[in-house]
Amino acid sequence: MSESRTPTGELLLRTLAMPADTNANGDIFGGWLMSQLDLAGGILAKEVSEGRIATVSVSSITFKHPVSVGDVVCCHGYCARIGNTSMSIHLEVWNKKVMGDRTGIRELVCEATFNYVAIDENGRPRPVPKKKD
Repeated sequence: MSESRTPTGELLLRTLAMPADTNANGDIFGGWLMSQLDLAGGILAKEVSEGRIATVSVSSITFKHPVSVGDVVCCHGYCARIGNTSMSIHLEVWNKKVMGDRTGIRELVCEATFNYVAIDENGRPRPVPKKKD
């Protein structure tokens, strides 16, 4: 069943699910989706922190529907929390079917919260710049 709501946050990453990314059942690996989420979250975290970042943890991740080969995978997200040196990024993966009887249908397939820390040139935590109003 397709999701009735729309993606939350900005589009951070868009890619195509390929055959090399499948498990034994022919579905896309959850680990591949996690790597796409980390790329997308890292893009936003780097923008928020105005520099280098490192992934610290994943607070939560929920896989809701399988992703198939040929699906267009879109990662959306927003910064949910900013601390002194860290930030939490809420992420959603939406897929879009481009083949078969479900062409054009979009559904929420995964949600997660990734945590990042801003780091300096030596890999040590540094303050996240305060937003300028």
